[in-house]
Amino acid sequence: MNIVFWIGRIIVGVYFLFNAFNHFGQLNMMTGYAQSKGVPAPKLAVIVAGILLFLGGLSVLFWQHLFWGMIALVVFFVPVTFTMHNFWAIEDQQTKMAEMVNFTKNMALLGFALIVLAQLA
Repeated sequence: MNIVFWIGRIIVGVYFLFNAFNHFGQLNMMTGYAQSKGVPAPKLAVIVAGILLFLGGLSVLFWQHLFWGMIALVVFFVPVTFTMHNFWAIEDQQTKMAEMVNFTKNMALLGFALIVLAQLA
């Protein structure tokens, strides 16, 4: 296996796993943020989001069950990106910029998941 591919898998997989653990380790803080964005059942939503990130991260890290791992990431990124990082609805310029950065980062990671899915077809 190409070493560059292997390193890339580790970086991306660990990134998703780190964020999954952050959802669980910072559950109360993330629940409050989700609640402030109007997410219904915010605690449950944060837990489900963490599980989806965990499954996607393991899938990328071990390059196993890719179809289901990428589906988990797509299911995570579509609602989270448009609900939690809706920069177009923010007035404060600093907050708007931070949300725009998170929105575009999530879109790029969603693109990664879609590319992997396309390669599986």
